Amino acid sequence: MLSQPFALCQLNTGLEAILYPPSYQESLTAANSYQETAEKLETQTAVKKNWMSYGFDFDNEQDDRNAMHATFFFSVTCCLVFGSFIFAYVPDFQLRDWAQREAFLELRRREHLGLPPIDKNLIDPEKIVLPTDEELGDTEIII
Repeated sequence: MLSQPFALCQLNTGLEAILYPPSYQESLTAANSYQETAEKLETQTAVKKNWMSYGFDFDNEQDDRNAMHATFFFSVTCCLVFGSFIFAYVPDFQLRDWAQREAFLELRRREHLGLPPIDKNLIDPEKIVLPTDEELGDTEIII
């Protein structure tokens, strides 16, 4: 036998009359209506628990919670999500790409002119002060 999924519904016309036999429809409509069987329950007031403030408002619980939720929303969403998105797509602010491109251009120019990649006299030897042999003593020099 079919279960009664529509205990409070009335099936009287159309496709429902074909699908369900009249005896089944009578059992569906024979149920007491909602208003006849409903009992009014007394509403119970919820016991308030001790409220611990989040530190935003010490007088009003609702204002304290709203301020806490707004603060965490803006700090997480705006700072972390949008901040990391901006950081990922910020232009090359330290000019690393520019320095590498410039080095390749200079290397190509020096190769084209037949010069070594780095000039041995890049720094003027007159400006370099080296220690004397007496100052070095027995220090091992590795070249």
